[in-house]
Amino acid sequence: MPRPQRSAEEYVRGIRAGDRVVLAQAITLVESARPEHQVLAQTVIQQLLDTPNSKPKTQNSKLKTQNSKKPNLRIGVTGAPGVGKSTFIEALGMLLVAQGRQVAVLAIDPSSSLSRGSILGDKTRMERLSASEQAFIRPSPAGDSLGGVARKTRETILLVEAAGYDTVFVETVGVGQSETAVHRMTDVFVLLLLPGAGDELQGIKRGIVEMADILAVNKADGDRIKLANQARAHYLNATHLLPPAPSGWAPRVLACSSQDGAGIPEVWAAMEEYWECVQANGFFTKNRRQQAQYWLQEALESGLRSAFYGHPEVKRQLAALEPEVLAGRVSPFAAAAQVLRSAGFIPLPPEV
Repeated sequence: MPRPQRSAEEYVRGIRAGDRVVLAQAITLVESARPEHQVLAQTVIQQLLDTPNSKPKTQNSKLKTQNSKKPNLRIGVTGAPGVGKSTFIEALGMLLVAQGRQVAVLAIDPSSSLSRGSILGDKTRMERLSASEQAFIRPSPAGDSLGGVARKTRETILLVEAAGYDTVFVETVGVGQSETAVHRMTDVFVLLLLPGAGDELQGIKRGIVEMADILAVNKADGDRIKLANQARAHYLNATHLLPPAPSGWAPRVLACSSQDGAGIPEVWAAMEEYWECVQANGFFTKNRRQQAQYWLQEALESGLRSAFYGHPEVKRQLAALEPEVLAGRVSPFAAAAQVLRSAGFIPLPPEV
């Protein structure tokens, strides 16, 4: 027998109380494509925004008091497959849990373009962190959304923050345009790099390096320490050639080991230093506002696209014109203009 649908008020109460089951169900609601689920999800989010959580959940009130002045921080983590993103997040997450922070991890797994299946294996890769009462890990399939980033990740950030999680990691799949999308929903952007992977400066897009606030050469342990330090020196020289960042922050280049924890506290210290910098110069607030504007535009474009292709006249015109375009009898541009005009998206040309 299917479980009865919760009301918006029930979702809000459960999320505010730190109920993980309700939180997980609310995220599923947000990710659903069903129109009635989307209406309910947006009602829940709006109610959460209208009533900010004044008492975040915590397992250690003393530690929470010590950290009460720390901000809610959204951290994007990217890097090539195999660089150790999940291990890095777990190592840093365990450090933050020990400091009394509440950690949420939104891990965006690659989805199969054929089966639409998803690996969803981050809970098994982050065994220690997933066992913590102060951590919440949510793997989500990337599907066909922008750059492999789950379409509703930004709304999910609002849900986990409303539940009291003050540190949110968003892990990218490390391919396509996912880095750009995650950069536009997080406060600090971390690029993980491998030591000794040939010419360190080859194969890394300049744009990704320019977006990074912190570059961390991971797996700097054992026989790879020397290689890691060499790679760090290469990237440090490269960052000096980059134009000044809008944040006024000079990117830090560090080496760390997610396996033995070496360098992880230094990475967190750099993040805190970054936050102090962008709070002082006003970029933190400005960036959050620009991100909200960007996602408003994205939502509008997505809605317009859905409304357009769902329009009955558009469907009829496309069915009639597409074979003509494929046969070369009608220009794609003329066909597009005709479809747009038939649905009223562009005005009819004036009569001659």
